[in-house]
This record gives sequence, C-alpha cells and structure tokens, in this order.
Amino acid sequence: MPDYQQLKAKVAQLPLAPGVYLYKDSAGKVIYVGKAKLLRVRVRNYFSEDRLAEPKTGSLISEAADLDYILVDNEKEALALENNLIKQYQPRFNVLLRDDKTYPYIKLTAERFPRVFVTRRLFRDGATYYGPYFPANLAYRIVNFIHRSFLVPSCKVDLTRYHPKPCLQFHIHRCLGPCVENLTTPEIYADAVRQTRLLLEGRHGDLAIDLRARIADASAELRFEEAAALRDLLTTVEEIDQRQKMSAASGDDADIFGFYAEPPLVAVNLFHLRNGQIVDRREFFWEDQYEFSAPEFFSSLLLQIYLDQQYVPSVIHVPLDFDDQEVMEELLAEKKNRKVEIHTPRRGQKRAMLNLAQMNAKHSFDARFRILKPNADAIKTAIQDALGLPEPPDRIECFDISHVSGTDKVASMVVWENGGMKKSDYRKFIIRTVEGNDDFASMREVVGRRYSRMLEEKRPLPGLILIDGGLGQLHAAAWALEQIGVINQPLASIAKREEIIYVLGQENEPVVLDRFSPILQLVQTIRDEAHRFAVTFHRTRRNARTLTSELDTIPGVGPVTVRKLLKEFGSSELVRQASEDALAEKVGRAAARRVRAFYEAAPQQA
Repeated sequence: MPDYQQLKAKVAQLPLAPGVYLYKDSAGKVIYVGKAKLLRVRVRNYFSEDRLAEPKTGSLISEAADLDYILVDNEKEALALENNLIKQYQPRFNVLLRDDKTYPYIKLTAERFPRVFVTRRLFRDGATYYGPYFPANLAYRIVNFIHRSFLVPSCKVDLTRYHPKPCLQFHIHRCLGPCVENLTTPEIYADAVRQTRLLLEGRHGDLAIDLRARIADASAELRFEEAAALRDLLTTVEEIDQRQKMSAASGDDADIFGFYAEPPLVAVNLFHLRNGQIVDRREFFWEDQYEFSAPEFFSSLLLQIYLDQQYVPSVIHVPLDFDDQEVMEELLAEKKNRKVEIHTPRRGQKRAMLNLAQMNAKHSFDARFRILKPNADAIKTAIQDALGLPEPPDRIECFDISHVSGTDKVASMVVWENGGMKKSDYRKFIIRTVEGNDDFASMREVVGRRYSRMLEEKRPLPGLILIDGGLGQLHAAAWALEQIGVINQPLASIAKREEIIYVLGQENEPVVLDRFSPILQLVQTIRDEAHRFAVTFHRTRRNARTLTSELDTIPGVGPVTVRKLLKEFGSSELVRQASEDALAEKVGRAAARRVRAFYEAAPQQA
C-alpha cells in the first residue's frame, strides 16, 4: 500500500523533539491530532504490529494518507497546541467534548441601552462578560435580581428604535422601558447600568456607598417610598457581601470526576466543590469510544475542559492517573498564575467523594443510554437551562405549516404541558390570507391569529412557543407577535435537517444538542407531533376537496346529495367501495344507481 509505505518513510524523518502531529486522510482532512515529547519515537509506535492490531489504531493508519507535524519548545506547549488543534479540526479519532455546555456567564451588552443575559458562549462583540457561575441557576438568580433591583432587562426587543408600547416586564416593574420614548432617559438608564456593573464586578462596598447617597437624597426630597425601596436593596447587597466573605474564609475548591463506560458508550460526571460544598454537577456523554483507554481519555478531556476556562479550581480529583499529568499541572498553573493539583485520592473523605461521582456517572449512563424517563420538573428545568429561558416552561405550543405546492394550506398547533402532550388543546388552522407557496406569511398569519385571540381572552401565553422550521419561520413568528404587542415572549425554532434549535434573540448562538440528549428528543417529539397533526389535517381537506369535485361531476347528483354522501361516508375511498344498497340507504335508490354507474364506468379514477 503506497500510502502506508510513504507514511513509514515520513515517520523515519521526524525529529526527536517535542511537538504535535496530525494524521490526514486522502482528502487532506485532519482525522487525528496527537502530542509527543519525542515526535519520531511516539509516531513510530503506531506502526508496530501490536498497535496495528488494535481496532482504533488499525483504522486510523488504514485511513491516513499523510502526516504533518508542528515543533514546539516543550511538552507544555505541545499540550496547549494539541488542545487548540482538536477544537479547530474536530478530528473524528480524537476524544471530543461535543456536548460540553460550558459554564454560564452573565453578559452585559454594549448597546445604547445595555441589557443583561445569561450565556454560555463568549464573543468579541464589545460586551462585558462576568463569570463563570455555578451552579448554573446562580447566574439566572443574579440576572433576576438585576431585573427587580435595577430594572435592566434581558428582553429580545429591538432597542435601536422605539415601539408603540412597552411589554409586560415594564408593567411589573422589571424594566425601565427604554423601548418606548419618554418612559426613561439615557441618564437614568446609564445610572442603572453603572450599579449593575458594580454588582457584577463584586464591588459591593462601592455599590453600598452609592445606595446610601441615593437614600439620603430621596429622604431629603421627601420621596420616602423610593428611600424605603433603596434601603431594602442596600440590605440585600450588604447580605450578599457578608455571605461571600464568610464563604471565602472556609472550605476548599475542587473538581471531582467520575466515569462509567461500556464502550463505545461513556458517561462522565463532574462535581464542583466550592468552599467545601458541592454546588453543581455536570454530565458528559460519548457514543463513539470504540477503543476506550481511560488514561488517554482523561488526559484529553481535562485539557479541553480547563485550558480555555477563566476559572480552574486549585484541586482536580480524577479516578486514575494518566500520562502528562504533571505537565498538565504545570501548564494550568502557568495559565492561572497559581498552583493547580491533579491527583487520585486513595482513601478518606476525598475518596468517598470520588466514589460518589463514580456512582452518579453510572446513573447518568443508565438515564441517557438506557432511556430512563426523567420527571416533569427535571425536564422543564433542563429545557430552561439548555435554551436559556427566563423560567422553566410549564407549557409549550408548537406550530407547523402543511400544503402541497401552495394548495390546501393548513397549520397545526400542538401542546406539551407539564410532562406530556395535551391533545385536548390541539388546534387546526386553515390559512385564509396567503396566496401561493409562502410558508413565512402562513406562519405570520397563524401565530398572529392564535395569540391575538389569547390576548383578547386575557389568557396567559405559553412558557415557550416552538416553530417547526429555521430562522425564516422563527423571524416570521416573531414579527407576528410584535405586531400584536407581544415583544418579550420566549420563542424558538428547530431546523428539520440539522436539528439545530434557534432561540429568538440569540440566533448567533444556536443550540446544538447531542443526539442522545433528552431535551433534543423532547423537542423532536413535539415538532414531529405538530408535523403529523398538520399533515393529517391537510390530507383530510385535500381528500374532501377531491371527493367533492369528483361527486360534483356525477350526472344527476346534486349538491344536497353530495353533502349527504360526504357526511355519511367521509372519504372517497369509502364511497367508491360502498355497494348500491349501502348508498341507497343514505341517498335513495336513484342517486345510488347513478353513483355506482359513475364509478363502474371509470374504475381507475382517483
């Protein structure tokens, strides 16, 4: 095999120096990235008989058509470069952290009227990011506190222009209303943002001084209600500051890993121990680890998790020792400017915590790969976390459009509520105002009709509106809601082919869930049910139209008889199959004879 011989010849020319090597296939795509203290020694090992007999190594070498390498000064640089290249190329033979949610951050945007969001991705967009926060709901609690205390919103409203009226958040005193002219001023809003920054930056002392000055001004001007509200806020800020000081004085920060594997399936649990207490647990899953080596797996996993994180704990507990452990400690210590320890506890309380992580990893494995059904509250919380919703959705309403080349256009709405589909609330829509094949206009019509009526009836809107489609359908639904004054409604869509979830207001951060994710499976189930319901309704109308036009052509059969046939038999196939006697019982002998004569004269007619 020419490629194999060329690879061996290239390996013999590799330098005896630290670096990173890249295997590529015949198309030039990188399929594996590795690091080595001595490149030639490490890569030559792949061509030994024992390694070639291993499934993963044998497959890698059989697919590899070329080999490239990059020299570095030391092992630490090799580790860092390997991590960057794995994230860049996503080679399929490497351990990839595909479903890592990352830690949540709070984002303060750089707009004329800045807003605060919880996000899991950092962009160079001029915004300020604070965090990371764990447990994840801590970030949501802080943002909710900002809404209530400083009235800086997280809404998805376009603040580059003014709107006719504010959304519900203004009326319940969670927003200053910058979306409507004259509800606030740039100076008042800027002051609220300044206080928000003080809180997020941990400058609670400065914030307290600022609040005391405002209390004094309000009291001097006899604005006693405002002064009382500010005093309550001051008390809360002082309590937050005191709790943080107490926590910092005791306990340790550590991350604890546990895993369970039945190759190719692997589940990992990560416990965050902060100030001596478990504050959060994260789960990771893989379904492609056909040749699972735990030491190699954890070496790659820890590198991908921690190297680019802003926060790394002082201690990381792993269930086993692995190569490059000391080098990784040095690299993380240099990145974070403090000592970082990675080790495997053998006894005592730390070992007990490690065993706890292992036990939870086994439970996570069963829940993901053996399809154990989570409860409704857990599902709602997971949906909120995955999609960045302001609160867990008790009710999801999902829409789909169905037609054939723009004819018989209909739409469906299905409902998921508190853990199950609620068929009694399903709705059908006949598209009335749209000509031709325009799914976007159809979606605008249906969404507008549905929620206009709900507003008229003063009924609460759902926790999430889900649209079957991509960005076009999402924005069509958002436009329809905005036209009826609903401008802060959680709204998302799921694209059919890619199974990517787009959330309104964060379209540049689409949610990509792994195929075993119960959240993705739930969203797919709701979407598929909406599609099924729409298609069924469409077929019913199309069949009824076809039947009507067919019966209308039968000589001697009038419209009254046609309506009776439709009512009694319901479908063209049943009318075609009915005997003359059965037809005569419903519409009389003369009409029955004409219908049978029509079908017998044209037995192949659809």
